[in-house]
Amino acid sequence: MDKTNAPHRILIIGCDGQLGFELQRTLPLLGNVIAIDFPQIDLANLNQVRETVQLYSPQIIVNAAAYTNVDQAESEPDIAMKINGLAPGVLAEEAQISRAVMIHYSTDYVFDGEKGSAYREEDKPNPLNIYGISKLAGENSIKQVDGNYLIFRTSWLYSLHTNSFVTKVLDWSRKQKVMRVVADQVGSPTWSRMLAEATAYVLAQAVSTGDINTYFKTYRGLYHLAGDGEISRYEFAKAILEYDSKIGERIVQEIQPALTSEFSTPAQRPLFSALNCDLAYSKFKIKLPPWKQTLRLAMSHA
Repeated sequence: MDKTNAPHRILIIGCDGQLGFELQRTLPLLGNVIAIDFPQIDLANLNQVRETVQLYSPQIIVNAAAYTNVDQAESEPDIAMKINGLAPGVLAEEAQISRAVMIHYSTDYVFDGEKGSAYREEDKPNPLNIYGISKLAGENSIKQVDGNYLIFRTSWLYSLHTNSFVTKVLDWSRKQKVMRVVADQVGSPTWSRMLAEATAYVLAQAVSTGDINTYFKTYRGLYHLAGDGEISRYEFAKAILEYDSKIGERIVQEIQPALTSEFSTPAQRPLFSALNCDLAYSKFKIKLPPWKQTLRLAMSHA
């Protein structure tokens, strides 16, 4: 039991990333936050991962770090697998040893995109690229430890603070008169701030019980958590420009739809990877807002 008046120690790993940045804003109300990133922790160095967790001795581990360069992962599979596939299992082992709980994030890219409708948690993964393979390995390595964990799979995560599809579109619009964006890739855009707030909401439920371990044991598992709805990259890009308040900085005159096959990239991407998030709602009574509503709010904070 962890019924105590002492604040929980919450270790955020990957604090410099788009999600970690937002978690630092949402989690301090729930405990004492320790936020670290490379080089304080090198997820490719599994011994250092163990030592770092032991050093801080957290009661809650939130792993927002990942190897996220989808194309570069094709030429660095070993590093991607260590960071995305093996390190989460080591974190889960250390959490179990110290009776801590763990939250980890995964990706819609564990699917091949062939289903044609929003993926549910029970749908069989079949990743098309090294990134997706490594993230699926991370999910499985956590499950094998059999500790108290929550895995949140999300889709098309974006931020205005760090590099993301949204910031790329804004950048392209200031450098290109004609933009071509793939219209045959469909997903569920997710603002990193909303995902961080959803995480805080779930953790608040756990903390309020006075026994976070029992709560996590009860709800342990994998959940989809992404922006509500589905949209193509092309339509998403058009919406980004629609909500761009700094129109005077743009030179773009036209945005054209394109096919994924027209662009040569090292990594193959699923054409349809929208996520069904009903399970998270049924368990936690939480649902992220419609993607367009959230995008408008995110752009207003840019």
